[in-house]
Amino acid sequence: MLFDVKSYLESVNPNLKFSQYIALKITPSQQHKSKMEHKYAIFVLGTEIANAMKDVDYTSSSRISARMKELADKALKEMDYP
Repeated sequence: MLFDVKSYLESVNPNLKFSQYIALKITPSQQHKSKMEHKYAIFVLGTEIANAMKDVDYTSSSRISARMKELADKALKEMDYP
């Protein structure tokens, strides 16, 4: 569902770049990726979507972005990546 939101936001604003998410090279349909990799990708994408929405509702999207980043950092630690 977040991937659909990403696609919608890109169609509305072609200048939006989800560079951190794209750099992960993880999409929802990739079954060979681990559950933790997908979890991390979801939080990274959520952070970038919230950042993209700051023009609409700065207060809420800032809190969402900060929380998603915390969750992404936690998931990254659980994956034992450097």
